Amino acid sequence: MISLTDIQKFLRGNIAMDVPLAKYTWMKVGGPADFYIEPADKKDLIAIIEYFRANHYLWMMLGRGSNVLVSDEGFRGAVINIENSLSGIRRENSLVVVEAGVRITKFVDFCIQNELAGVEMLAGIPGTIGGAVAMNAGAHGGEIADHLLEVEVIHNGSVQRIQKEKDSFTYRHSRFADDVVLEASFALNHGEKETLSAIRRKFILQRNETQPLEYPNLGSMFKNPANTYAAKLIEQAGLKGKRVGDAQVSEKHGNFIVNLGNAKAADIVKLIDLIKRTVYQNSGLMLELEVKMVGFSSFAKEAA
Repeated sequence: MISLTDIQKFLRGNIAMDVPLAKYTWMKVGGPADFYIEPADKKDLIAIIEYFRANHYLWMMLGRGSNVLVSDEGFRGAVINIENSLSGIRRENSLVVVEAGVRITKFVDFCIQNELAGVEMLAGIPGTIGGAVAMNAGAHGGEIADHLLEVEVIHNGSVQRIQKEKDSFTYRHSRFADDVVLEASFALNHGEKETLSAIRRKFILQRNETQPLEYPNLGSMFKNPANTYAAKLIEQAGLKGKRVGDAQVSEKHGNFIVNLGNAKAADIVKLIDLIKRTVYQNSGLMLELEVKMVGFSSFAKEAA
């Protein structure tokens, strides 16, 4: 059994116990983690992960919490937040090298300011680079993998630099899903700053108009099935506006579940189950979650 004292002997970053995760997730729900850790830097991160692996202790990575639903009981293990410790971004000729804790919005802005094109369609996505690479985040017909060249990860306990291969990425999934992404390198083409800024502005305006950003949410709850959209299937099933407690299927966008104020994780799970059952009865298609479920025994395979 590990203890706070054991970790503090070598950790140079911050650590706290029994920290409610609701304040670290965009849905604003979730119970406490046994440990909440902010490593000082990459070396500190590698050291704490090695320690947990050696002691067979449960842990998970957290960026901005924009794609994570945590149970009301919380997470019996350690949550490692890298947003502040892996926050570097630099240009190396035509390459942009980005550490995993960098926000996607910062990455897009950096590329535009350096007149590098290819990632402006990601504007407005609220996550970090590490999570985006792990799940192959995308929007408006593009994916983060489109211009990805190389990824540095902790794979099977060792730090490795891995070149992107043809089959490394699929829709909302990558071969790095079970690794810890440390940084990613992107090869981008030249673009005009004014043009790229206009494209970014268009996408952000479109996001603001079509998504319920006025309420806590986790973005798209379900992956789009082949040749159709989850939002369309949910709307056709008559579920827009459906509520369980303060969890509601958004009236603006069917593939969003919003927290109207005091939703519990249990309410959201009940609503997820209702959506999946109703859509299946109506269309014959079983929706697959896009968000990561943490602390739910029934979602063990999807938990970190």
